[in-house]
Amino acid sequence: MPAIEVTGLEREFEGGIRAVDGVDLEVAAGGIYAFLGPNGAGKTTTVRMLTTLLRPTGGSARVAGHEVIAEAAAVRRSIGVALQEAALDPLMTGRELIALQATLHGLGGGEGRRRGGALLERVGLSGAADRRVGTYSGGMRRRLDLAAALVHEPRVLFLDEPTTGLDPVSRKAIWEEVAALNREGATVFLTTQYLEEADRLADRVGIIARGRIVAEGTPGSLKAEVGHPHLEIGLAEGSIERAEGIGAAFGRLQPARDGKVLVELEGGATQVARVVRALDDAGLAVESLELVEPTLDDVFVAKTGEHIEAGASGEPAAAPAAADGEGSARA
Repeated sequence: MPAIEVTGLEREFEGGIRAVDGVDLEVAAGGIYAFLGPNGAGKTTTVRMLTTLLRPTGGSARVAGHEVIAEAAAVRRSIGVALQEAALDPLMTGRELIALQATLHGLGGGEGRRRGGALLERVGLSGAADRRVGTYSGGMRRRLDLAAALVHEPRVLFLDEPTTGLDPVSRKAIWEEVAALNREGATVFLTTQYLEEADRLADRVGIIARGRIVAEGTPGSLKAEVGHPHLEIGLAEGSIERAEGIGAAFGRLQPARDGKVLVELEGGATQVARVVRALDDAGLAVESLELVEPTLDDVFVAKTGEHIEAGASGEPAAAPAAADGEGSARA
């Protein structure tokens, strides 16, 4: 049985704003599924529906074998959730917060303390367990939130942009923990804006744009669909528009990024010298060249016509009202 099954999932907000527009997806038990897209694409809204924090306005979804509306309580018992904005009381210590979470899940005092201590050690917070959460760094808060989501040993773990805003060291620590949890049998549904995160961690990737899934598959298969490397050309002087006109004679143009001209080259490295000569003949001075193999961003460009970083910002705000009427910041 799949860990997550979604058919025609929709969420419309006031004013006819459709944040999620007919999403279909399936996540195999024991896998890592990365939900990739820019801000405003519908990632967080989808997660809120799958975790019973927001009622769908259309379609259906089952998580851990349970329907998210009719069996919301059973869904919550089966999942762990670490949302983008961690709901952590800054006046509590890390140990107190984990103990509270254990109590909320019905774990007895001794068992709750044992499991809480083991989780704090696992995420590298044993030394800070008795400090107030308000003194924690961003990376420490994310790791504490992850530990809290694991207290009841959930079958499915939802992580909503778990590394956004973190430094590279903290991000790497989260990646390592996610991979370890998956090796131990947890199914992970991960939303992210980071291409490297999806490429490194996920068995399968779903790319969402404007509320719809535009591509889905393994990272390798998606990149193979794009097929050809692209040449990134930085100009020392001259017009980007003129350079694009020249580049178009050698391959398909991609949207310019960071002031660089991007041209897909079917012949790869064999065409680079001819492109440079043509630019030089036109009086356009080249400052930098880089031949880049296909990436998930190339897939996103091919499917949507824009880079993932260029997406609209902000999804419609939604109160975290649970599907059966009971609100909860954490499953």
